[in-house]
Amino acid sequence: MNTLYRLGQFSIALTFPALAILLAVFGLPAVLLFLSSLNAPDFSLTNYEAFFSRGANVRVLLQTVEVSVIATLMCVIVGYPTAYIFAAASKGLRMALLVLVVIPYLTSFLVRTYAWIVILGDGGLINTLLLELGLISSPIPLIYNRMAVYIGMVHIMLPIMVLPLVSVMVGIDKSLSAAARSMGARPFAAFCRVFFPLSLPGVLSGSLLVFVLCLGFYITPAALGGLGDAMLSTFIAAQVESSFDLARIAASSFVLLGLAAVVLGIFGLDLSGAQDSRPHPAWKSPPDWLRSFGAPTRRVKELAARHRAKRWASTLYQAAGRGHLWKVVGTAFVALVMFYLLFPSVVVIIMSFSAGPSLHFPPRALSLQWYRSFFNNPSWTDAAWISIQIGLAVAVLSTIVGTLAAYGLSRTFPRLRSTLTMTILTPITIPSIVVGIAAYLGLLKVGLIGTKTGIILTHSIGATAYVVVIVSATLANFDRRLELAAKSMRASPLRAFTRVTLPLVRPGIIAGALFAFLHSFDEVVQTSLVSGFSVRTLPLKMWENIRHEIDPTIAAVASMLVLLPVAWLIVFYFTLWRSRPTVSGVPLETAS
Repeated sequence: MNTLYRLGQFSIALTFPALAILLAVFGLPAVLLFLSSLNAPDFSLTNYEAFFSRGANVRVLLQTVEVSVIATLMCVIVGYPTAYIFAAASKGLRMALLVLVVIPYLTSFLVRTYAWIVILGDGGLINTLLLELGLISSPIPLIYNRMAVYIGMVHIMLPIMVLPLVSVMVGIDKSLSAAARSMGARPFAAFCRVFFPLSLPGVLSGSLLVFVLCLGFYITPAALGGLGDAMLSTFIAAQVESSFDLARIAASSFVLLGLAAVVLGIFGLDLSGAQDSRPHPAWKSPPDWLRSFGAPTRRVKELAARHRAKRWASTLYQAAGRGHLWKVVGTAFVALVMFYLLFPSVVVIIMSFSAGPSLHFPPRALSLQWYRSFFNNPSWTDAAWISIQIGLAVAVLSTIVGTLAAYGLSRTFPRLRSTLTMTILTPITIPSIVVGIAAYLGLLKVGLIGTKTGIILTHSIGATAYVVVIVSATLANFDRRLELAAKSMRASPLRAFTRVTLPLVRPGIIAGALFAFLHSFDEVVQTSLVSGFSVRTLPLKMWENIRHEIDPTIAAVASMLVLLPVAWLIVFYFTLWRSRPTVSGVPLETAS
């Protein structure tokens, strides 16, 4: 008890387990990897010079940047109006729409990639429909090209853009735009001068996250793109499979990592909650020499201002005639976005009930043969059982160390908290393949390649980051005076934590554990590197089938994985919304 009390006085010590795992699995191996890229102990830039001296490498690098930028812009173009409509909706409708966005976000990206293969393939849904309607005589090439890559990447990344945008937009005071309207500003001007500048932090955070994650894309471009659509992660994976030249792989990995680090360093992504939330002006005042050119137009603006004032006064108490039209347009737009996000999963579920030797949409006859094939095939069930075992172990480990770290971070100095939080979040803010290669090098040194323990440790560093984010968000709304009140009534630190703090943060802990399990259950890039081909998880089995089209059973597996996030949300609902936290048996309505 005294040990726990002394440990509680040094909150920073609670982050040590998470930092120790991160340092052992990723930190130190990343340093060794960087030294290998420099040919230590000779220290030269030969490997980097070799990388940039080859035109093919440079083209792949530029192509990676190009694809990532365009995919990010597409996410902004689609995500911003979607988030704006979400933020303007009522609270109940907004929550329902966010749930519909979260479901595909939590669905396995392998499932979503497979769904687009089913839809865009030569024998897929679109080509089959067009052939049956007689609009085409032969399948059109909808897959294995750049557009298919964009469709798949935007489908996966769009929720990551929408969620931070909605979070920022909901927090914007609507009275500011109303005040601008009351002073004669038109709706578009009020939006451009007031609302949009205040929403820029969400645009920046979402864009940076999407761009950095797109840099590390490997599965989707490899499955949906052609030979000319390879990205740098695909190039690195090919190096690993063909000839494991550690120095060259290290150089390629740090080129990709350096690109991500430069972008994050320039724009200053901060997921720790320490970002500057003060509103910034939309633009600075023009210099004096530029301002002098505006003198001839001032008289025209004054006349226009008088006209706008008269028009505003005459229409102040009139009903807005365009309101209904914009509602219809907004509803149609959101419906299209929801269709884009949800329809691929629906297609996979329906096709999984196809009878016969192949899959069809819609099925010509209904059958459970592919589900029976899954449960009667040991290669599928063994892979699923291994993934479940690893996922549960990752959930337990990451929840314990992540909760301790989040609790310790909530009680440290803001600047130190920001630094440590960003350190813990490193595995999910840099390309996944770089983390996998560093983890491979670290586990190779201790003989854990090809073991479940090695995979658990590799998955845990990313899962811990998610737990820290979720539990920290829960602790941000926790009133520490409740804990102090319990201690003032002679409750020990342990008793105050178990009777006061734990009941209030329990929903966040459970949500973090479930998210950690899903993260592990869906991981394929890092697993493929550290499994050593001796531990075959369900995602690895699925990826093999997607690449070689071996077994239609994957449709049944994919449909079951689509239902996994739905089950997660149901558990989260009963944990967070239906359970009333209590302190010593007294229900609390709020924790803030």
